[in-house]
This record gives sequence, structure tokens and C-alpha cells, in this order.
Amino acid sequence: MVFKRFEIPGLSHYSYVIGSAGLAAVIDPKRDVDTYIRFAEETGLRIAYVLETHIHADYASGATALADITGAQLCLSGHDEGETFAYSFPHRELRDGDELELGDLTLRVIHTPGHTPEHISFLLLELSKSNEPISMFSGDFLFVGSVGRPDLLGDEAKRKLAEALYDSVSKLKHLPDGVEIYPAHGAGSLCGSGMSQREQSTLGYERATNPFLKEQPKQDFVEKLLDSVPELPDYYKRMKEINSRGPRLLDKIPGGSLFSIEEFLRKQHETEAVVVDLRRPEAFGGAHMPDSINIGSGPTLSTWAAWMLPYDKPIFLMGDAQTDLQQVRRSLIRVGLDCIAGALRDGIKTWIETGNSQGHIPQISVLELNRLLVSGQKILLLDVRSPGEWEGGHIDHAMHIPAAELPKSLETLPAGDTIYIMCGSGYRSSIAASIVAKSGRAKPINVVGGMTAWRAQHLPVMNDASDAESKHV
Repeated sequence: MVFKRFEIPGLSHYSYVIGSAGLAAVIDPKRDVDTYIRFAEETGLRIAYVLETHIHADYASGATALADITGAQLCLSGHDEGETFAYSFPHRELRDGDELELGDLTLRVIHTPGHTPEHISFLLLELSKSNEPISMFSGDFLFVGSVGRPDLLGDEAKRKLAEALYDSVSKLKHLPDGVEIYPAHGAGSLCGSGMSQREQSTLGYERATNPFLKEQPKQDFVEKLLDSVPELPDYYKRMKEINSRGPRLLDKIPGGSLFSIEEFLRKQHETEAVVVDLRRPEAFGGAHMPDSINIGSGPTLSTWAAWMLPYDKPIFLMGDAQTDLQQVRRSLIRVGLDCIAGALRDGIKTWIETGNSQGHIPQISVLELNRLLVSGQKILLLDVRSPGEWEGGHIDHAMHIPAAELPKSLETLPAGDTIYIMCGSGYRSSIAASIVAKSGRAKPINVVGGMTAWRAQHLPVMNDASDAESKHV
């Protein structure tokens, strides 16, 4: 048997290749599918099946593209009929109990609704040796330490889906403890909460440690699950729509063009494109193209780009000598941002050396910020961390707007004021500062190091219970 897990850091996404007797199945593939094709060629496998556990909400699926390129059977849930989101392109429908043969291996379908109505999981068996399954590819149904969130279809449907998830968990009772669990996500994904850092588990370990696999009344399960769901990204609905109709097939990863400064300025002006500066916060703060948005390249680029960038405008990229533009472009298409026009050749170096105007966002350390606060000087401090981070401790009298909510909350900021912005490390606050600067609403200053640096200096923090005067938006 051939087994390979592929991970996308930041999205915390896992996909899998299972192979036997020269045949392979790919489960929950990412958008840039050349990775799987190369692996199959290197291992002498023919991709026979492309499988998905459900219509994904957090990333653009590569299933249709991989099936189109390889000629593999595209096998998807047949439990989507009449649902809010349903597959609208040709595929083989899989229903509860169906089986796929893969050399000496068998993949058996089990319908596991709850995260989504159509969700299915795959049990892997080697029937020549045992009738008991070896492992389960659980998608977003069962995670290590948690289960999938049930609220992707809105408030009206979430309780019904939470109840369905309880029934899906009940279907696991007949499976042995030794079944290995391979989920579609790990810690950091917003498709569930409380996920462990471990990439895989066993059903026995989950029964012993996962709070949602404990014996409990359905009502207790439902309330616990609904109380645990994290914030729901706005782009999830759009991603569901993209995946239900099938992402656009790409003959190559877009955005490979490198433009001269003249071409860059002309095209950016003609198309009203968004310019994304991919450098670190302190570099962006020192000098950048005015009105550009800072989303630093790295593991979380996909998530923050999906949250912050429009889907209907071209994207121009601005980096430096350390920027891996190829990886950036892969990160963008993984969340359906296909309108990548290209990049400025030599990036910020070209921009500065050709004498173009520059934007600047001052950077301040946590010690400097603390001196301002201790001196009694009245300043406006904006904390853009998540609600959970905020509740875990924040600076007295700070205003709280999560970074993802900031673009639609700009009018709540006092016009014309200087505003100090902080997050956990300086990454999200730099994104927020660039959004504020572009809007012209206020004059941002980025707090470098954020709450991580603040705590490292043993400076005081408050929580919601002890700080009634903190402002929440």
C-alpha cells in the first residue's frame, strides 16, 4: 500500500493519496494539483479516483481539475440533492455503503452529515486480511480532538446539523479502537474548534479524549458544539458557491508576468487593480506604494487574502528579493483568487529606485506604547485579534475590532485621529494598518510584536470581566 499525506500550512489542510496495485485515489485535493500528478508519476501510480468528503468552505477544491487532467473518475457525495449547496457538474454519485476497489484495498462510503448535509467519510479496508477497517478519512466530520462546525448554512440550519452530527458520531460505535483517523484539517483551521496539534489519531484515542465522542445526551452534545464554534469567515459562503459549481479550470497558475514600472502603473490604473505588498510589517511600514495592502507572504497568506481581497478585481503583487512569487500565486488560487495579473519586476526596489511616491506607516514597540499609556496621554488603541484572543487578555481601554471585520467597520473609527493598532505579533495589525491608511479614515501606527511582545515584557493585561470600560465593536 502507498500512503501519502499532503499539508497546506496556514489553511491547515490535509489531502491524501492512497495507492495499491498501481492504482491511486486522491482524497480532498487542493487546487494546485500538479503536486499529486508528480507524486503519482514518481511512484508509478495511475490516479483512478478523485474523491471529496464534502463541498468545502475554506479552500477551492482541485477535484474537478485533477479528474480532468488525469481522466480519473470524479466521485462525490450523492447526498446533496435538494440541499442549499449541491454539485452542479458531472460526477459519479457515492452513497452510504458504496464501495470503490483500489487494487487490494476497498474504500467504503459512510454518510456522516453534520458539518454539511452531504458529508461522507471513507473507511479503508483490506478485505483479503480482515473485514475490519484499517482507517477512516473523516474529512471535516471528525477531527483530532474535535468535530466539524455545524453552522456553515446559517443560524436556522445549525441546530439541525448539530443533531445530525451527533447521529453521525453514533455510527462510529461499531468500529474498533484501532481505526486510524485521517481528517481534512488540523489545528488552526476554522472548520472546527479545539483541534489538537496532532496530524492523525486513532478512534480509541478519540473516544478517550475527544469531548464530542463521550457518551452524552444529544441535547448536551448539541449545546456544547454550538457553544464552541469559532467566528465564521465571510468568504466561506463564496467558497461553497465556487466549489458547488466547480472552480475554473486553469491551464497554468496565473500571474506569472513580471512588469516594468511603466507597464505596472498603466495596467494598475486601467484596471483599478488591488496591489498586495507581500513583505514583513516593518519593511512595509518603512516604504510602500501608497494604497497598497500589506499581506505578508507565508503560511497564513491564503486565509488573509481570502478575507481581505476582492474576488472581482485584478491583483498585482509587490515583493522583494526574499519573496517567493510562485508560492504566493499558489496560495491565492487555493482560495479562489484567480485574477492575479502579475508582479512588478524587482518589486519594491524598482518602485523606490524610479522615484515614485511612498507611503509610510510608523512602527512602535510595546515599551514605547506602554510609556505613552503610563504618562496618561490619551491615545486610541485598536486591538484586531480574534474574540477568543481578546477575551484571554487585552490592554485596558483598547477598542476591539477583529481584523477580518475591519473593512466593513471603518466608519466606527474616529475620523482623522491617530490610531495605534496591535494584534498577536504585528502581522494582522499591519494588514489592518494598511486598510486604514488606504481608506484615509485615520492615521495608523503599527505596534510591532503585538500582545506576544507585550506579555514578554510582563506588562499588564485585562480581561472582559475586569475591564468594563473596554470598547467592543
